[in-house]
Amino acid sequence: MDKFLLILFLLVLTGSCRNEVEQKTVATEKNKKWWKEGILYQLYPQSFKDTDGDGFGDFPGVVEKLDYLESLGITMVWMNPFFESPLVDNGYDVSDYRAILPRYGTMDDFDAMLDGMHERGIKFVLDVVVNHSSDQHKWFKGASSSRDNEYHDYYHWWPAEKGEPPHRHSLFDPEGGWDYVEAVDAYYLHTFAEVQPDLNWENPKVRQEVYDIMKFWAEKGVDGFRMDAFQFASKDTTFPEFPKGHEKDFIKWYGMRPQLHDYLKEMNNEVIRKYDVFAVSEGAGSTFEDAHKLVDADRNELQMAYHFETVDLSRTPEGYTLKEFKDVFTSWDESFAEEGWISIFLSNHDNARMVSRFGNDSPEFRTVSTQMLNTFLLSMRGTPYIYYGDELGMTNLDMPKIEEYVDIDAKGKYKAAMANNEDMDAFMEVLNYSSRENGRTPMQWDTTANAGFTNGTPWKKVNPNYREINVAAQENDPNSVLSHFKKMTEVRKKNPVLVYGDYELLLPEHEQVYAYTRTLGEDRVLVLLNFSERESTIDMEKLNGQNILINNYDDLDLEGTSVTLQPYQAVIVSMETES
Repeated sequence: MDKFLLILFLLVLTGSCRNEVEQKTVATEKNKKWWKEGILYQLYPQSFKDTDGDGFGDFPGVVEKLDYLESLGITMVWMNPFFESPLVDNGYDVSDYRAILPRYGTMDDFDAMLDGMHERGIKFVLDVVVNHSSDQHKWFKGASSSRDNEYHDYYHWWPAEKGEPPHRHSLFDPEGGWDYVEAVDAYYLHTFAEVQPDLNWENPKVRQEVYDIMKFWAEKGVDGFRMDAFQFASKDTTFPEFPKGHEKDFIKWYGMRPQLHDYLKEMNNEVIRKYDVFAVSEGAGSTFEDAHKLVDADRNELQMAYHFETVDLSRTPEGYTLKEFKDVFTSWDESFAEEGWISIFLSNHDNARMVSRFGNDSPEFRTVSTQMLNTFLLSMRGTPYIYYGDELGMTNLDMPKIEEYVDIDAKGKYKAAMANNEDMDAFMEVLNYSSRENGRTPMQWDTTANAGFTNGTPWKKVNPNYREINVAAQENDPNSVLSHFKKMTEVRKKNPVLVYGDYELLLPEHEQVYAYTRTLGEDRVLVLLNFSERESTIDMEKLNGQNILINNYDDLDLEGTSVTLQPYQAVIVSMETES
């Protein structure tokens, strides 16, 4: 009888486990979305490919390279702004949201580019810059001409008769976030540069203008929206005094006002749910709760969280610790394991190059460390965001003198440092390492003049190492960064466990190795990443006989219960799940 009960218990237990797996699989099927399974490639248009010799990338250049994009295995392209703009902030100062800046081409060129992407199964994500506009937009020109103008309330104003406005910090202007306009005897608010006045989202007319703009582009066929600086869009229009030093916790004081969620629900109802599109906001607040309020499915707001904690890891040449790195990615994964969805990224247009910050850009280790970082990006839960050139291992550009910089952010920080009597040699060392200009250099296609980017004078200096790091040199080399990247996108596509699987951190205290498993039903993989230029031997469960999905070295000893990883080695091993 005892034996019978034991067998019955085991049968029930087995059935219960199977049901649990089946329920989890059903839940996964229910929650599948194309934008979760996608691999996003961020393309900075003015630095990608120039075809008319003016030194700026353009739409025909992207069209010329569509087959290259397809060959990468990416499924989405997010392109930085290409709207009509004075280009004070490289297009993030928009003067007409429905017009193409002529240097990029025409609307017909855009349509040809979009059609070409769609023909290759690549979705297109539009960068929507609506926390602010350019001061050259017709709205602001009208708003700053008269208090009675129909567009005056499209922006935030502080009438001069009320005295000096309460201090507001500006991220780009060391003199603060208010500027005076004599014609209306009032100050306007700008969170960024003085030429980027903040739009008044508390005005329903402004919100409707934005929704109409988004509908215009959705009707043209774009597949997603990246909302620039959107966590700052809502403002308390009474403009209370903030405590001194509040700008050190900028997001807390300037971001994620409760009213923002009302506007996002309105946007979702007006635009998102009417089209098969997704939306992601730059920034996700300062807490997990903030992020979940933005993207959990039952909120009916946005679809994907894009947090800043990653970019805060390595702001100075001193770098970061692997434990800090693990903690950031593990904590975000744990928070979003059941609800919501996140992006996974290590670089973008606002940061220095990935391998220079998180890997090792020396000639000896540049290739393997970039391969390791790309393996990480493409093996985590969340939608991976790959920045153009990181599939090659493009590196930082050495610029030790401020005269070499064209970026408004770098110039503003330099002025602020001078005003604060900082050690300018130390400041320039940090700027040279961390400036976002490092991430905006022209794409390195081949060894011809200007890396094959342009036959004119490039808008931005080409990194001199283009003779070693370029597409032509890597596309036929099976051991290159580019070849490894293509293999890794294929591995991710063929293994849903890398998209939807549970994440479990192993060896959390290890100072060199980042190890984790991904598990989905009966599929389980082990990811081993050596974030060091030294060999590292780790004790693991017996791995011999398992299938290696990818390895950036030629060999790996899986015999026994220890594994020795070479410098910056990256391995994904398919394993049997425990019975």
